[in-house]
Amino acid sequence: MKFIKLIIITAFIFTFHSISAQELQSLIIEGLTNNPKIKKFELRYKIASEKVNEANTLPNTAIGVGYFASEPETRTGAQRFKISVKQMLPWFGNITARENYANALADAKYEDITIAKRKLMVSVSKSYYNLATNSAKQVVLNNNIKLLKTYETLALTSIEIGKASVVDVLRLQIRTNEMQQLKKVLVQQYKSEQTNFNKLLNRDNDRAIITINELDIPSVDFETNFGKLVFHPELLKYDKLYRSVGQSELLNQKQSNPIIGFGLDYINVAKRPDMNFSDNGKDIIMPMLSVSIPIFNNTYKSKTKQNQLHQEELLVQKQDRLNGLEILLDKALNDRISARISYDTQVENLKHAKNTEELLIKNYETGTIDFKDVLNIQELQLKFQMNTIESVKNYYLQTTIINYLTQQ
Repeated sequence: MKFIKLIIITAFIFTFHSISAQELQSLIIEGLTNNPKIKKFELRYKIASEKVNEANTLPNTAIGVGYFASEPETRTGAQRFKISVKQMLPWFGNITARENYANALADAKYEDITIAKRKLMVSVSKSYYNLATNSAKQVVLNNNIKLLKTYETLALTSIEIGKASVVDVLRLQIRTNEMQQLKKVLVQQYKSEQTNFNKLLNRDNDRAIITINELDIPSVDFETNFGKLVFHPELLKYDKLYRSVGQSELLNQKQSNPIIGFGLDYINVAKRPDMNFSDNGKDIIMPMLSVSIPIFNNTYKSKTKQNQLHQEELLVQKQDRLNGLEILLDKALNDRISARISYDTQVENLKHAKNTEELLIKNYETGTIDFKDVLNIQELQLKFQMNTIESVKNYYLQTTIINYLTQQ
């Protein structure tokens, strides 16, 4: 089971950067081990499995004791007290049918564990990518703040030689303040996401998380097997529920059969003191056989009809969920393509912006620098850099969804 779990985890993150994938894999394993929601579903499965033992039981044995307040006289003596024992036995195959039904319900509960684990992998991966994206944005802001400080130094030097005005310096300072504000906001957002991530792993809120600051989109997307969608645990659960209803109907048919009872009555008889004969004071032992016949069996007929309707409902629910998963998969695939397109566009735009920036800096050597243009280009660069990071994050988020839907 552990080996299978590792295969699933590896399949979930194999498209990610190798170093980060190793870190993310260990974090996912920690989450699967410690997350209380997973433990909740595992306990539910254990409870359902234990019901198999509960099903393998007979009805309670009935034991009765009676004392004759007024002892009836018989030919052999007065009856003093009575002890009776009775055991009802279900029809042949009834207990097996109950066990099969309990097993079928437990199997359906097991799919809840699988679904919960997959969803946790998605949640941990998404939160990890959010943290990595936040860190990458902070690095970009730090670099841009340093760049603006360099421009501010150039502007102050230009003022001394009459090539710039105080307004240019103020604009640069305002832009620097805006970036510092953005960075502070990112720091707060990081703390919030850090809490979310640590709680997924059932850890302390402020536990440090190591992520990488650079995310790269792979050159080629991994191939998506649409046929695996039908083996998704959310759909397999409907199949197992369908089978459990079938087992419920078999149990219903068994329960509509007669119930046989075996019993024994013992009556204590006192000896008659005034007589002497062979059966004087002989106790009474009376074996008994009883049969419970469900003559009015509308209950079982109604149960059969309910089971048929329930199975039809499950088939409709499965088809509806399959449609939903296909829509989700198609959207994730298209959104991932869009993320790659956006990434390529932002990278190309960023190259043009950097070339423009280099031209502006060269113009400074000839004394024709315009710090307003420098600010505009710097703002565009920041926009392209942020959009590039967002595109990479969206690519991996969509990949995570695709893995959730298609990996076995």
